[in-house]
Amino acid sequence: MVDHPIRTAPLLSPAHLPNPKGHLQAFAQLVSLLSRHRQLTWEMTKRELQERYAGQMLGALWAIGHPLFLMAIFVFVFAYVFKIRMGDPAVFPLDYTAYLLSGLIPWLAFQDAMNKGATVIVANAGLVKQVVFPVEILPVKGVLVSMFTELICIGTLIAYILATGGVLTGMWLLVPALLVIQVLGMIGVCYLLAAVGTFFRDTKDLVIILSTAGFYLIPALYTPEMVPGVLKVVFYLNPFSYMVWCFQDVTYFGRIAHPVAWLVFPLLSLATFYVGYRVFRKLRPMFGNVL
Repeated sequence: MVDHPIRTAPLLSPAHLPNPKGHLQAFAQLVSLLSRHRQLTWEMTKRELQERYAGQMLGALWAIGHPLFLMAIFVFVFAYVFKIRMGDPAVFPLDYTAYLLSGLIPWLAFQDAMNKGATVIVANAGLVKQVVFPVEILPVKGVLVSMFTELICIGTLIAYILATGGVLTGMWLLVPALLVIQVLGMIGVCYLLAAVGTFFRDTKDLVIILSTAGFYLIPALYTPEMVPGVLKVVFYLNPFSYMVWCFQDVTYFGRIAHPVAWLVFPLLSLATFYVGYRVFRKLRPMFGNVL
């Protein structure tokens, strides 16, 4: 009787081990692709802005008028109908309108991008089926359209603060950095929604419902004094709260009032960008089968 040695197979073979190099290569490929097709991305972004208001009497002026009108409604309802007032001026340096807009502006842009991202592949099925078309730019151009609206709203916020006797602190210099971080997170979310929405057409309706609920679950409508202690947990569980807090620190408080948010927001955006693109890249070969 011959004894055979027992060989134990490794729990993880090299093929199953994580491949950081492959992840970095995938990220580099995306950056390279977007760089090569930046002109196409820009042209498609301009076309979407033009087509959105084509045939209307005021035309492209709606691109500016629509967000301004929307913000005016929020300000009228919460600042004048409900007559919400801020607390200690040492803590809240500006009025409630400035507080409201500083948090709502980035959220509304993110919400708009998500709504477009959930249907961007289905809406452009003809382009997606073309072998040579870089599908990766479709979610990106939707994000750029949303950012155009956000820039208009930020300009309006600046004008309001100056018109009401406020001052722009040095923290405003961080706005471009925050916008870059926000864009990364928006692109990642839109990649994820675009990929999932291609296979599950109900995704767009879920996004609308969740974003509508999310409007009331971000720290933009309420000051800390308005929220019972137990409900503040909702703010900390909501990933969008950290984005809102960072923008409020820059455009409203003029100081780092929420230091944790400055760590969480960039990390969440980078992680979302990475995961969203990985999912999109994995599912992209199957888009043509379901369109």
